[in-house]
Amino acid sequence: MTIADRKAREKEALRMLILNGAKKLFIEKGIEQITIRNIADEIDYSVGTVYVYFKDKNAILHDLHSIGFQELGGYFQELFSIEDPLDRLKKMGITYMKFALENQEMYDLMFNVKAPMESIESSEKEDWNEGTNAFGALKNTVAQCMENGHFSGHSLEPLSFIIWSLVHGMCCLEIRNRTKGVKFDNPDTILYDGYKEFLKILEKL
Repeated sequence: MTIADRKAREKEALRMLILNGAKKLFIEKGIEQITIRNIADEIDYSVGTVYVYFKDKNAILHDLHSIGFQELGGYFQELFSIEDPLDRLKKMGITYMKFALENQEMYDLMFNVKAPMESIESSEKEDWNEGTNAFGALKNTVAQCMENGHFSGHSLEPLSFIIWSLVHGMCCLEIRNRTKGVKFDNPDTILYDGYKEFLKILEKL
């Protein structure tokens, strides 16, 4: 290994140390409570060292949000072997909800917190590639369903957006404990019960 290779590996290791420290803090304390000083203290480095790798907190949160999409992709990986696209579509929603509930702070960062998008807007990068790729996986599955005769008379992109929005909305209500404030008969199962009802509608399209 050359000196340049070793330095590159050390640099990447420190970058990941910063990101992991930040992730630990926002899971424990919430995203809004994190400061660069907190992160530096967590990893026992100076504030200046953190700024060498990230220009501000938003840049850290953006990289973490990108990691979140990689983790979501890992959840979806096993679904791509399902040949029937309608069956795959149904299981994509279940998998999406599972990820959201098991990674609530990360899910908030990926979809609800403005900081990662502000980081994109302030850089030369204009596209939200992570979101595009995630939505693309859903859109491609819906397209295959249409090719198999499902969803006749419906438009691909708007229908895909509705499916995503509905599942996302249910996840947000659950994560933010809004489902506990409504007097549902079965608040602990309303998320999955609601999804089952949605699938019944979807099957009739």
